[in-house]
Amino acid sequence: MQSGGKTFQCDSVFQMDIHGKIRDVLAESVRDDPGPAQRALSETDFLHTLHRRGIIDDVMKDLHFTQEATTRPETTSRPEPAAHPVELKKTSIDPSRRCLYLQVLGGKAFLEHLQEPEPLPGQVCSTFTLYLHFRNQRFRSRPVPCACEPDLKEGFLFQIHKDAAGEGSKMVDATGMLSMCDPVHLVLIKTDTSGETALVSSYFLDWRAVLSSPGGKTCIAVELMGVGSECKLPAGVLTLSLELFPPLSETLSRDVVRTQVCSPLHLRLQRTAEKERLFLVYAKQWWREFLEIRPSHQSKLVKIFAQDENGVNRPVCSYVRVLRAGRLLESPRQAACFVSLLAQQRAPVVGGGAGKQEQWCTLLAFLCTGKGDCEDHAALLCSLLLGFGLDAYVCVGTKGRGTPHAWVLSRGADGSVTFWESLTAHRYLHRAVDPDAPPLAPQPRPSSPYRTVGCVFNHRCFLANCQPSDAVELSVFDFQNPSRWKAMSEEALQSVCAPGSTASLPPLPPLCAPSLDAAAASNQLELEMRRLVSEHRKDLDLATVWDDHLSYLLSSALWAYELERCAGVSCGNEEFQDAVRRAVPDGHTFKGFPIHFLHRNARRAFSTCLRSPFCEEIICCRGDHVRLAVRVRVCVYPEDVCAVWLMFACKYRSVL
Repeated sequence: MQSGGKTFQCDSVFQMDIHGKIRDVLAESVRDDPGPAQRALSETDFLHTLHRRGIIDDVMKDLHFTQEATTRPETTSRPEPAAHPVELKKTSIDPSRRCLYLQVLGGKAFLEHLQEPEPLPGQVCSTFTLYLHFRNQRFRSRPVPCACEPDLKEGFLFQIHKDAAGEGSKMVDATGMLSMCDPVHLVLIKTDTSGETALVSSYFLDWRAVLSSPGGKTCIAVELMGVGSECKLPAGVLTLSLELFPPLSETLSRDVVRTQVCSPLHLRLQRTAEKERLFLVYAKQWWREFLEIRPSHQSKLVKIFAQDENGVNRPVCSYVRVLRAGRLLESPRQAACFVSLLAQQRAPVVGGGAGKQEQWCTLLAFLCTGKGDCEDHAALLCSLLLGFGLDAYVCVGTKGRGTPHAWVLSRGADGSVTFWESLTAHRYLHRAVDPDAPPLAPQPRPSSPYRTVGCVFNHRCFLANCQPSDAVELSVFDFQNPSRWKAMSEEALQSVCAPGSTASLPPLPPLCAPSLDAAAASNQLELEMRRLVSEHRKDLDLATVWDDHLSYLLSSALWAYELERCAGVSCGNEEFQDAVRRAVPDGHTFKGFPIHFLHRNARRAFSTCLRSPFCEEIICCRGDHVRLAVRVRVCVYPEDVCAVWLMFACKYRSVL
């Protein structure tokens, strides 16, 4: 015990049975009371009696006091404020490393949201999220409500390190930073009230103007342009603050920065334009030679250039890079599953008609949006397969009904050819049909949905199909045979597609580790599904009784479904069936319905389930002793991409 900075030990107090002695004195005092006419026993009289009996003296003798330092000052007066404010130290910054602090101070002139109403507290509204990438570092802002002047105010700290081997931990000086051409890639994403994302703008920021600013700090306004068909129209303005930590000991003059940055940049742009011009001249000559082989080649899908979200035309080979996922993805098949979870969406077209807007996204824009067309999926999957050491290529051709399509091809060391569908993660082993074989000779049946293939490419080569027929089932993928495949010069391709070869090539971003807790997300979604089912059955005047044990048994089935989707191997089904048989009593019926989603919106998922007659029959089950079960499994991949497995089940005794 503590009191006024002193402590005392009271073990002996309890050994004396002090409480018993006090009770005895109190009983005697009451017994000796002459009657109700007398005044009641007061506290003073009782203490006097205790003192007279010697009880208080005995207690005080057995208490041992020890002096201790006081835990807080005696004075309670508030300290006066200092004459000068105390400067807080930025402890999160490593003083031995150079850092660039990019602070977003707000947005304005987002005129598309000029009439956007002010969101009420707790109201779900559309939001803006800003994504940034600089020298292998990625950040994301918190979502803010969409408005004409969105409240985008957040800071991001980038480390600036040397590129030379063994010098990454050394402090980079002004000269080293002047030679860095890596821009800060800004991607602005809009998320609507239903969770759908849309790419608003993609901007490359040259940050080196901060090198000539006094104190190593400057403030600039960046005009963001639209994307796709709106790439020439402004989307809005962001106000940015750039600051170096620690500041340069000597600030460079603006003339030096202008000379070392603007002049080399202008020269680099000139060199880029010259390289692109020479490659265009070569591509035209190559195309003429390709048409001279057969006039019918004019109708083949040979895609040499593609336009990105900013309207920049680039060779298709520049969209494929060797991408290693580190510990985030463990195998090529898991990589295919990850890519297939990114939603498919064609570039939006203003107006009617069946025309398709041509737009291949940069990798960062594709990952941040979480959706893209088949070309974006195929380029990402090919990049990941190359990172896993496979001989992979993107194929451009058609599938059923002549629809243009892109998929991935990999060649084995034994000459085998495998097609990878990037939208579904399905794999198809290709066996070519021999058109010169006798009519009765057995021929392999086509196993893939692809009809024609016009060209294949990766980060190093581009080949066009010059075989008599571009049908996939008749094509032989022997790329070393010039009579079947016409190749572009690898040297010409590397002049415009190799990393750092031109100023128009965007930097390659790394994949981000998932930040989502899979177990928590699964539990949350499962609780929401239970609530929706209970409300739906209540509207039908049906009671809802959940069987937690049966719900738990569904976990093994959902795990097996995801394993089969990733690895193509089915396992665990026998154990699941045996567990269900033991959990369902004799005379009862069991029904189950699994379904797969790419989102975690409970209401959207529930609406989709009700559109299935079989699932609707389970949710609205009628009978004797009906017990319902639901289980959700959220499988998290890089970029917080989720594979959501949901299974409804019921058991009941039929009354029919």
